Amino acid sequence: MQTTLYARTLITQDGLLSYPVITIDEGRILRIEAGSPNDSTDTLTAAFFDIHVHGAVGRDFMAATPAEIACAGSFLATRGVAYYLPTTVTGPVDHTLTALEHIADAIESPAPSSACSTGLPTPLSTTLPTIAATPVGIHLEGPFVSPVKRGVHPPASILGPDIALFDRFQQAARGHIRLLTIAPELPHALDLIRHATAQGVRVSLGHSNATQAEALAGIAAGATSATHTFNAMRALDHREPGILGTILDRDDLYAEAICDGVHVDPAMIRLWLKMKGESRGILVTDGMSATGMPDGTYMLGDFPVELKNGTCLSNGTLAGSVLTMDRAVANVQRFTGTSLATAIHLGSRNPAEMVGLPDLGRIAPGCPANFNVYDENNLKRTILAGQTVQQ
Repeated sequence: MQTTLYARTLITQDGLLSYPVITIDEGRILRIEAGSPNDSTDTLTAAFFDIHVHGAVGRDFMAATPAEIACAGSFLATRGVAYYLPTTVTGPVDHTLTALEHIADAIESPAPSSACSTGLPTPLSTTLPTIAATPVGIHLEGPFVSPVKRGVHPPASILGPDIALFDRFQQAARGHIRLLTIAPELPHALDLIRHATAQGVRVSLGHSNATQAEALAGIAAGATSATHTFNAMRALDHREPGILGTILDRDDLYAEAICDGVHVDPAMIRLWLKMKGESRGILVTDGMSATGMPDGTYMLGDFPVELKNGTCLSNGTLAGSVLTMDRAVANVQRFTGTSLATAIHLGSRNPAEMVGLPDLGRIAPGCPANFNVYDENNLKRTILAGQTVQQ
């Protein structure tokens, strides 16, 4: 059955179209045409793609069952997300292997067929929609991180880069690891970057104390992005730019940012956007299981995290966030004065292109009918595969 969407403006990866008429057939875009002026105030955009998220509504991807992962995906859908990469955190090897198997099961399983109850106290509705964001790969963050810039990654479980161990992880994940965060200065890191890249895995530099030369070596080996820029990395110095200076300087390197006003000061978000532009900046949430939940104690991997007044801390160190992608897009506009169109590219097109799935960030005939509907700069509703997500 065909359906039709009308709006005042359509933001695509290629520009703006006024008064679009979009025909949807079986969950995909059949055609896009320019229509006649109408009374709509809506702007249609691509739905979001979060490449760095550890969980939501009490579900931690290091411990969640496939059904629980689907419930987290249902929550993400209510915040405008169409696709995401469930993200791991450093933990014991056996724990990580099990988590990767469960995430792979979720990737290979259909979306939930019935609404899932949170089963936990939450300011949201206790029932989540049946329509869920789709996990399309895994982001392996850890254990190949710097002990010096580990953040909250448990030091006892941090390991040196090891091709054989990565292959064990990828086998457990049944080939679904799509993004790897690694500190390039560690022994054998460059070998692992080359190995992972040869398999089609994208590599992101992060949790790193790398010098400029070490960061450049990581890029030369195949790294294409940077993990939560500014956070858990060597600080900028005018004589030794280090990894941060290299990230900001390289026009060809993508760079994540957590735009919640807690992890990075708005002034630094402005610098990040000036340096990376609308073609290389990527908005991420680094959201954890506390996302969508009231203040309290929640798990990130094997350790507890305290959520209080919107900030997640473990022993006084920032431990993920409760940011959602709709707020990240709103915040980057508020912090920098950039347009909705640019903000959308940072949250949809750029992450999709970086991980090698460009069609997941595109609005074009043949692509999935995934849209966010805005009234001015306010997200009104989300449409996934042609169906409206119940907020």
